[in-house]
Amino acid sequence: MSTTAWIVLGAIVVLVLWVITVYNGLVAMRQRVNQSFADVDVQLKQRHDLIPNLVETVKGYATHERGTLEAVVAARNRAISAQGPDQQVAAENQLSGALRQLFALSEAYPDLKANQNFQQLQTELSDIENKLAAARRFFNNAVSEYNTGIQQFPAALFAGSFGFHPQTFFDVGEERKTLEQAPAVKF
Repeated sequence: MSTTAWIVLGAIVVLVLWVITVYNGLVAMRQRVNQSFADVDVQLKQRHDLIPNLVETVKGYATHERGTLEAVVAARNRAISAQGPDQQVAAENQLSGALRQLFALSEAYPDLKANQNFQQLQTELSDIENKLAAARRFFNNAVSEYNTGIQQFPAALFAGSFGFHPQTFFDVGEERKTLEQAPAVKF
């Protein structure tokens, strides 16, 4: 073989190794996105499992608040059956709103607010919400890295043809206004 043939062969080998390295990097980023979404899903499952206990506790004290309780149960069912990140985000936002209405009931029922079981469930739900917020941040960070990775040169040249497409963020949407407000402390 001539020197030119070796140089061409060497350039082809380097190019192939470079494409493999970029591809493997994109696969690793996609796996991080999938794993972080699974973490969000675990927190959502814990949240969904806790809600029936919370509703049953409230039922004993606020029997004439049936509409609010039914709204929470319906929102939970929609959240459980949601398929894909976009539907799941919308359903979880509705569930968050319904839960806020449920907790607002405790202000109208001092006996409920003082109930040990209700307080424990409220604390557990608060803990899950904090873990869920952390899991969402991790997921959104992984999505950001992934989307940046597939849009940067040179990966952008072939990412689409290898099946790498942008992912959507797990956004709290309209709930952001409520979440960004500092909580009111009353004594």
